[in-house]
Amino acid sequence: MAKLKIAGTWSGVLEVELESWTVPMLREEVAKRSNMLPETINLICAGKVLKDDHGGGCDSKLSQLGVKNNSKVLATRISVDEGKSLMAEEERSRRVARIKAAATALVNRHADGSLPVEDFNLELEDQNGEKVRFGSETDRRAMMMGLMLHANAKSLIKRQMYKDALEVLTMGEEAFSLCDPKVLEFVDNVPLLQIDMVWCYFMLRDISWLSEAGIRLRKAREGIERAHGKDSSRVRLLQAGRHPELALHLRMELLEAVAAYHSGQFDKARNALTSAQAKFFQLQVPDESLSLVMSMGFKEQDAKRALRICSQDVGSAIDFLVEEKAKRAKEREDNEQRRKEIMEQKRYGLTPLKKAVDIEKIKELVSIGFEKELVAEALRRNENDSQKALDDLTNPESNSAIQVTNFFLMKFSI
Repeated sequence: MAKLKIAGTWSGVLEVELESWTVPMLREEVAKRSNMLPETINLICAGKVLKDDHGGGCDSKLSQLGVKNNSKVLATRISVDEGKSLMAEEERSRRVARIKAAATALVNRHADGSLPVEDFNLELEDQNGEKVRFGSETDRRAMMMGLMLHANAKSLIKRQMYKDALEVLTMGEEAFSLCDPKVLEFVDNVPLLQIDMVWCYFMLRDISWLSEAGIRLRKAREGIERAHGKDSSRVRLLQAGRHPELALHLRMELLEAVAAYHSGQFDKARNALTSAQAKFFQLQVPDESLSLVMSMGFKEQDAKRALRICSQDVGSAIDFLVEEKAKRAKEREDNEQRRKEIMEQKRYGLTPLKKAVDIEKIKELVSIGFEKELVAEALRRNENDSQKALDDLTNPESNSAIQVTNFFLMKFSI
């Protein structure tokens, strides 16, 4: 047991277990001895307010916060409202920590080479719908972390939890920064995150973020130009003249106008608002056009989106929706195929280093004429090394051993 010297609202010595006691437990004990409510007690040790915001989704122990035997703890009284605000802040910090911990766990679960699960599969596409190739496993992990944190942050923004969202977006930005810049040039995920961060700044109405907002918006515009091309020329070319980026630019220009206005750059603000207004009018959907597209069996929200992307051209909007429907059907088909492959991988088991058997390498060796079950076992034994697996399959002794293993596996699985 360690001893803590308490002063302030109550003076005395408390015996505690530093490895098991948490800040809430200590606060409650001090509050009980002070005849006060726990939310009115503020604890300070070594010049720092004791807050339970250092864990990864669980309460931090006193030892983790630097509290030692014979440490002096000052207990001060604060108003109920102030105390509730402090405890709400601690709960918010814990919630953010849980989000980060969950994203980290999911990334490790999918990026360590072990079996993926059916509900998540990372495939990043560029503006042409082509899959982006990752240079390394670090790139993949960083991108997965960034995308998942950004998705969490957007959910928080929808619930108007802007402060929480901003912290999660900051973690997402840090994750993206670990990825190879050359990979990020192909996609617009980072610029979109920057825009969401600025949106949070303005919704929090904190003037101290003003200069930071201008910097982020400039980076966002540069990033979008790299991904989309000058004046979105690359997107227009790849999307057959359509304008999928129009709403994005409208939002960005509105934020740029607000940032410029509050920085005293009135001409810049006026120009940005004028440009945003022109885009706003472009995005207005005529009732007649909307009715025509909906009469083809499409939902109102989908019809509006298609008309906006296709500059209100009804024929082009219908073609776009048909293409989207076909693309979704193809994605469902691919996902079903992927689900079957995952189940197949589970059946084959893991390699000695806990990796999944590579389905593509199985297909390659099966195409030569070997039996699939034997190929899978050969790859599993040899850590997915195709050449070593081929050597085992063509060696009578090794091939026989593989067949015996498969026989017993099939016997015990029945």
